[in-house]
Amino acid sequence: MRHEKAGQVLELARMLASTAEGLTLDEMAQRLSVSRRTVERMRDAVRDVFPQLEEVVEWPVTRFRIPSGLDHLYQAPTAEEMAALSASAELMDRQGATERARALRSLEQKVLSATRAAARRRLAPDLEALLQAETIAVTAGPRPFEEASVLSAVREGLKALSTLRFRYEGGSTPGRVREVTPFGILFGRSNYLVAAEDAGIGPRNWRLDRIFEVEVTGTPGFRPEDFSLQAYADESFGIYQDDTHNVVLKILPHGAEDALRWRFHAKQRVEPQPDGSVMVRFRASGMRELAWHLFTWGDKAQVVAPQALQDMLVDEIEVARRTHVRF
Repeated sequence: MRHEKAGQVLELARMLASTAEGLTLDEMAQRLSVSRRTVERMRDAVRDVFPQLEEVVEWPVTRFRIPSGLDHLYQAPTAEEMAALSASAELMDRQGATERARALRSLEQKVLSATRAAARRRLAPDLEALLQAETIAVTAGPRPFEEASVLSAVREGLKALSTLRFRYEGGSTPGRVREVTPFGILFGRSNYLVAAEDAGIGPRNWRLDRIFEVEVTGTPGFRPEDFSLQAYADESFGIYQDDTHNVVLKILPHGAEDALRWRFHAKQRVEPQPDGSVMVRFRASGMRELAWHLFTWGDKAQVVAPQALQDMLVDEIEVARRTHVRF
């Protein structure tokens, strides 16, 4: 078996050892970007090396898994993997995401402690070289709020499907006690709890830094089975949720190269034009945050639609003019 094929087989074995439910052949093929026939041969090769491979029949599909995990011999991390883990922890720490940074550093320590001494010795020189040669440029922006007690309670409510009760120092009635069903957490420029206060009414965003005295009530909450946190997040540009608009941006020819490599929205359509410009189309809410972002494009971007976004840009320019013009 060629080296690259052996590597793919080992990668598949790791996938099958890391899932409790198992993977179907189609899921394996998708993750490895190979055909179904190829993944069938790879599964057979995995079975030859790891006879503990298990088939779980769940009509109409069959799933495969390695329930006992893999021996440490097959699990030694690479210097690149450990450097990426360390860099991710450092990035979160610099951005103010202290709790997630602490979790990553704990994971880093567990991985290294589970690695055989000989493998750690081989790893150390390359890891040290990478850590010294790579660093992170952190852009300006708000520091996310990550109070350990708040995050812990929210996550407990999510795992238990329980409602949460807290005092919320935001919205139209600051200080009011709320009881909500948590749907998820959005991490970004600011961190938000996505939760519904009333059954039958869609979720809204609650800023974590304005949540106080949070408790897990133990009362079952109702979350629609078809709710997708990712789909909910994709409805907005950035974090804000408000009226949804069909957005059309024209990126002029001198900004076209940047636009072709840029993602404005998860579901955008990018259309190069005969004159060298690029049209970008997507549907989203969060026009104020989009307006702020468009200022970074200077004279490269024009708003074709909606009118509300054009008006918002003009208003923001006027506010800046009034603030900075000296009389």
